[in-house]
Amino acid sequence: MASADWKEPGATWLDWLYKCEQRGLDVVAITDHNTVAGIASLRAEIERLQWLEIENRLRPNERRQLDEYRRLGEKILVLPGFEFTATFGFHIIGLFPPETSVRQLEHILLDLNVPPDRLDGGSTEVGATADVLTAYRIIHAAGGIVIAAHANSTHGVAMRDFPFGGQTKISYTQDAHLHALEVTDLGSRSTRATARFFNGSKPEYPRRMHCIQGSDAHRINRDLNDKNRLGIGDRVTEIQLTGPVSFTAIKKVFESNDFAQTRPLRRRKEPFDHVTEARQQGPSIIQSFHERATRQGGRLYAVLSDVVAFANTQGGTVYVGASTHAGPPRGVDDPDEMIVMLREEIESKVVPPLAVEIDSLESQGQNVLRIQVPPGIERPYCLDDSRIYLRQESDSVLAVRDEIVQLVRRSLLESGDIIEAPQHEAAAERSTSKRKRGSRRSTGADKSAEAAQEDELAEAAATPDSSVEQAEEEPGAQANGVDGVAPPTIGVQVVEVKERGGTRYYTIRDLRNGSTVQNVTLKSARRLWRYAISQHEQNPPDAQKIEWQDDVALLRSEKRAGKRRYDFVQRFPDSSMAVYYGVTEEGCDEPWRSFLVGADAE
Repeated sequence: MASADWKEPGATWLDWLYKCEQRGLDVVAITDHNTVAGIASLRAEIERLQWLEIENRLRPNERRQLDEYRRLGEKILVLPGFEFTATFGFHIIGLFPPETSVRQLEHILLDLNVPPDRLDGGSTEVGATADVLTAYRIIHAAGGIVIAAHANSTHGVAMRDFPFGGQTKISYTQDAHLHALEVTDLGSRSTRATARFFNGSKPEYPRRMHCIQGSDAHRINRDLNDKNRLGIGDRVTEIQLTGPVSFTAIKKVFESNDFAQTRPLRRRKEPFDHVTEARQQGPSIIQSFHERATRQGGRLYAVLSDVVAFANTQGGTVYVGASTHAGPPRGVDDPDEMIVMLREEIESKVVPPLAVEIDSLESQGQNVLRIQVPPGIERPYCLDDSRIYLRQESDSVLAVRDEIVQLVRRSLLESGDIIEAPQHEAAAERSTSKRKRGSRRSTGADKSAEAAQEDELAEAAATPDSSVEQAEEEPGAQANGVDGVAPPTIGVQVVEVKERGGTRYYTIRDLRNGSTVQNVTLKSARRLWRYAISQHEQNPPDAQKIEWQDDVALLRSEKRAGKRRYDFVQRFPDSSMAVYYGVTEEGCDEPWRSFLVGADAE
């Protein structure tokens, strides 16, 4: 209540706590703008009453007040904190243990460059302060929970549909010191909902983020004339804790990879069902579904293949006992027995050892198992000693030779065990790295910090050779961005075709990570690759018949495997064209998004 924009100056702290109790809140945070004067005021009031009690000077009404503070203090955990305004006006919430002193909190704000003479002002404008990433680091180092406030809205770091640099958006929402994004659309089922955007499926945003909601209340009661001006408890997050309610338990949730421990509070009888929510989103690069995990029919092997594929890609969740078909899930008859069996199978058949978490969730009266697979730190992982699987959007597929080489090389780069590549391979790696970096620099398109680091390491590992570096680029390389238009980030591209001994061999580029796979034949191609090759051969684009929008166009779209997929084409100043096959909504930024239809366009 110390923020300059607090709307009920006559309210008391007991009024505030009574409202928290009325709304059934167990935990509440005081996060005034750039000040801790609010929490200081509350503590000073309680300390004044306690001193009067010690001096036997309490009046009857003061005795009642102190008794109420004690009663409410045992019922509601009040966390101290602040809402800091970083450079460019982005808002960041820091939450701290209840025992944190006001002096410590003020010291943190001073470290964040809040001017000393503005510490008690509660203003959202405090001049030149720390940048966003520095603020994350300082709050995290001080032991706080770091939350990006109303991330998808005004002053939010997600900057959805805001023309700010792609690298900036990525770093602000994927930084390792950031615990969660506070969003205003947590309960939305739209495909454009913030929680779905940051669910780890987008190539540029591979780190799945905890998303929560808060009332951001600047008043005790909601403004009846404006439903967007919320009161205390009007937008609440439920958190599943192990043990008693505490700051430590809450922080542990945000530091975990269990994204089913938080959900929007729904003040109605039907509970939020995480399994149903996941089924509605369907199979993707981060989740899969199996009705059964029996050995008969290869069902168990399919589950284990997904586990290995997720570990080799970017992690994910395998649901057992549920499909994406309509109706209640089939469920698992004996969850405990199935969990033991799955653990034993993963331990005996997946190498190197992989630590996964397996638990049971209830969905529509059925028990569904959830296997949470982290991104592997010792890739590649194998099933039965020799089978290496990767996740390609909604499928787990056997890795081919080029993918295995890239997987091993990236693992070595990430671990720091860099090896010197042969000269021609190093030059190719360097050329690919430069094209990828050039694309992002010239277009401002999004790219993960992990990919940027990988590029730098690849270049450092490469052996300089100017004669090789100037070799002719592979066909379609110019598709990495011209005139501010970058290719989509999901799908594939046929970049080269060679014929040897009567067989045509294709080079396929994966738009998600920019990697290329050579020597693909129509017979050996995966489903999406086979589709791309068939379209490349049978329906080559005719520039004269295409309805261009500037230099991009939609060739065709259709619903396949439960998702609408798009084939796009882009032309270049030299009259060449690049075709991007099997693009999904998640891989589309402007101008590609303008071609989306139906639910994808929402």
